[in-house]
Amino acid sequence: MKQENIRNVAIIAHVDHGKTTLVDQLFRQSGMFRDNQQVAERLMDSMDLERERGITIASKNGSYIYEDYRINIIDTPGHADFGGQVERVLRMADGAVLLVDAQEGPMPQTFFVVKKALAAGLPILVVVNKIDKPAARCEWAVDQVFDLLARLDAPDESLDFAVVYGSAKEGYMVADPDETPVPGEGMELITKMIIDRVPPPAGDPQKPLQLQINTIDYSPYLGRLGIGKLVNGSLNINDSVVVARRDGSIQPVRISKIFTFEGDQQVAAESASTGDIIAVAGMDDVTVGVTFTDPDDPRPLPLIEIDPPTISMHFIPNDSPFAGQDGKFVTSRHLDDRLGKETLADVALQVKPLTEGVGFQVSGRGELHLSILIEKMRREGYEFQVTRPHVIMREEDGVTVEPYEELTIDVDEQYQGVVIEKLGNLKGVLEDMQVENQMSRMKFKVPTRGLLGYRSQFMTDTRGMGVMNYVFAEWGPYAGDIAKRSNGAMIVKEPCTSVAYALFNLQDRGSLFVGPGQDLYKGQMVGEHSRPADLIVNPAKGKKLTNMRASGSDDAVILTPPVDMSLEDCISYINDDELVEITPKAIRLRKKAGAKIRG
Repeated sequence: MKQENIRNVAIIAHVDHGKTTLVDQLFRQSGMFRDNQQVAERLMDSMDLERERGITIASKNGSYIYEDYRINIIDTPGHADFGGQVERVLRMADGAVLLVDAQEGPMPQTFFVVKKALAAGLPILVVVNKIDKPAARCEWAVDQVFDLLARLDAPDESLDFAVVYGSAKEGYMVADPDETPVPGEGMELITKMIIDRVPPPAGDPQKPLQLQINTIDYSPYLGRLGIGKLVNGSLNINDSVVVARRDGSIQPVRISKIFTFEGDQQVAAESASTGDIIAVAGMDDVTVGVTFTDPDDPRPLPLIEIDPPTISMHFIPNDSPFAGQDGKFVTSRHLDDRLGKETLADVALQVKPLTEGVGFQVSGRGELHLSILIEKMRREGYEFQVTRPHVIMREEDGVTVEPYEELTIDVDEQYQGVVIEKLGNLKGVLEDMQVENQMSRMKFKVPTRGLLGYRSQFMTDTRGMGVMNYVFAEWGPYAGDIAKRSNGAMIVKEPCTSVAYALFNLQDRGSLFVGPGQDLYKGQMVGEHSRPADLIVNPAKGKKLTNMRASGSDDAVILTPPVDMSLEDCISYINDDELVEITPKAIRLRKKAGAKIRG
């Protein structure tokens, strides 16, 4: 493919605005698949966790052919917790397609990614999606995008952006929202907009080789693959090149395989030239940010700057009485190896050994960033424990500062009072409020500490109808103490198996996390007490049997279903003297060994 016929474009969108569905339709309408071919929905969401949660976690690459042009698509995560990937992959792009929901408009996390795209000098193209929603407001959404770009001091040419409207789910696009759409037609409008508005990749095929690795993939046959854009020069299989590492050292390497992208698949190629996005094999410990370059004239590209992590938690080996029953990998050495591999692929993650005791301090961008890592490790057979997340503070001019988030909340008007009250207790400051059609949109500035564990409380307060999104705003002065969980826990007295009769009698004391017939150990938390003090309980206490019968004492035991807490709920629920035990088959809450019982 000629260099001037290549277009490298990143697709930016907030979570659930339809980005992956749009990529599906671009691939489908380019004629890539046979009419009778079975194609999975959300083709680019290849991880199980992505399909289950409906979010993009890892950035991916794909491409399709339109007439004489190759369009390389870079699918970016929509959640700010995975912003470390966005900063890297935008290096591969020459333009960005911003996808916004016609009803919701651009959201705070979109702000974060657009800011990075403008900093990289990328032209912005806009697609207004989901115009078939009853509450769609296309002109308002476009105005909001303009305001967003103006707020980010975008150059004048970016403010004159091209817009296409449509519904990725129904597979149609139109140039004007008043046009009558034809389902299954119009996707070429986006492709033509990309060809017209995005410049071909810069660079010179005659210059010395420069290929910076922005993403890591893994092949069971070839090991680690480095993915990046050829900035200058060309590359062939079996070429001998050198790799400029992050520490400045140079290592010779032979290229064993080159892959280009067709659809969502990697296809072996003999060579690649300037502007191509490729995957290369040949270096076992390839990491993000290294540059493959010419051995006779090495020219490393500047390292990628990554924003620092804001949250840390401790990963420690499991030492509960049930340790080793479920997991294959249970020792600190196993944890060390696995976390080390993760840092090679995810440069926004930082891992340090603990100075006191066995384990590791793992720091990331947010609760979701760390909980996705925990869930991946759990599914791979790892067994370990984690502590309560803590926000990373830092000193500036002798003053302690902490990270603040910009929180945007969309709720029904009737719930805005309880939301403002709760966030006030969490040191949140209301900065803006707009009410339209009985829906209220509020913007708060809140310390990151205050948001740890707030999502489940928010969902309860708004009856599951509220939407909250946040993005890192700035480092600000320490906001003071924030109230933690006020209620105590129900703690198991001795090893046992839970009995329905005992749980029935405990229901009046609080809410339970376990049902009958579960094996429990001493110190495990089986419920939340209704009072501030902890309560020692015996969930195996059976009913005393006698040969006397009475009409009132033999009522059926009716149990309320136990509270089903997700991994994120458990992590945000615990206090400093408690742990979450993670195994492939179970997630348990427990007191730390030797922790004092409250009350």
